[in-house]
Amino acid sequence: MKKSNFVALILGTIGVVFFALGMCMALLPEWGMFNQGIVCGVIGLVVLLATVLIWRKMEGKAPIKLNAKTVGSVVVGVLGALLLGVGMCLSMVFGKMILGIVVGLVGIVVLLMLIPLVKGIK
Repeated sequence: MKKSNFVALILGTIGVVFFALGMCMALLPEWGMFNQGIVCGVIGLVVLLATVLIWRKMEGKAPIKLNAKTVGSVVVGVLGALLLGVGMCLSMVFGKMILGIVVGLVGIVVLLMLIPLVKGIK
């Protein structure tokens, strides 16, 4: 395994764990940690963004140009992940199976729409 891939694996794992934990904290009212969950989720997103930038630098690729397509791709990715998380939370915690499945599927479809957008970013 290349060093750049190992660093991306470690940072990506840390970012995803923070993001997922933040979503749980924010969406589970029993925990009473909405504000802390938002902070934790944002930390996860920042770590994930840093992962992309660090990996590209280590691979010798040009920095990502900040344009509308790039920002749109990030927004679509975050929206899809949030919808998927809300759907899982609705299904597993609140007992709203059908609604949770529908919201989760919408999140998956949104994430699948992201594939052509990401392929266009060089």
